[in-house]
Amino acid sequence: MNGLFSLESEVAVVTGALGRLGAVWIETLLEAGASVFALDLPGAKVSEAFHRLGQRFGADRLSLQYTDVRDRQALETACEQCLTGFGVPSILVNNAGVDRPPAAAGTAYQLVDIPLEESREILEVNTLGLFLVSQVFGRHMLDAGRGSIINIGSLYAGVSPDQRFYDHLRSDPPFLKPPAYGASKAAVVNLTRYLATHWASGGVRVNALSPGGVSGGQDERFTDKFCHRVPMGRMAAGDDLCGPLLFLASRASSYVTGTELVVDGGFTAW
Repeated sequence: MNGLFSLESEVAVVTGALGRLGAVWIETLLEAGASVFALDLPGAKVSEAFHRLGQRFGADRLSLQYTDVRDRQALETACEQCLTGFGVPSILVNNAGVDRPPAAAGTAYQLVDIPLEESREILEVNTLGLFLVSQVFGRHMLDAGRGSIINIGSLYAGVSPDQRFYDHLRSDPPFLKPPAYGASKAAVVNLTRYLATHWASGGVRVNALSPGGVSGGQDERFTDKFCHRVPMGRMAAGDDLCGPLLFLASRASSYVTGTELVVDGGFTAW
């Protein structure tokens, strides 16, 4: 039975590798036996978690390439490097994304005043960038007749953020979770279904994994409010996401495509 979850000799590509969840996905894939070709934005700082994984698994199992997911030519170059260094990818984790949490929000806006550019970057990276990456790497999966693409969504793909989570923050105007974020993730889920139905006959499965709130240094009042809204009474830890990712990446989900696996502690059940 354990062989169902083995990724031995598989090649995985992970975008947004240096972000908060990047190391979670990468460690899960490496521990299951895969080699990982990691991508992140030029100039992105190497996280301590990624550095530790590099030391633990070595350059023959983990490689980092700086590439903007919105740049088709740069993605083609990165793909060639993956093919040369590791081989044809059989797993793609589309993790790159832009959010605007309160700590990084910068200027606050009333809903009716949000500039178009504030939304454009979120939509370009989270949705269009994901599509570009899927095109570039998915082509080689189709040629090989096998592969699993996992698009990282969000619980906000299906529900609106509860702005009361943020009403204790001192800001004028009040902080707003960007409307483009949930819209981009909803688009990701629909695009997942589109690609899944289009590529199923080619042996490539496409699914979305949508985490709920993941614990990561949020302020205490936000955490209390959020956890009160979750039936399981807590935010997700990184370890809560490993099993779902491994399931979708491995043969354990060989008859699963076009689905959204929501990992939110029951948040969207209420």
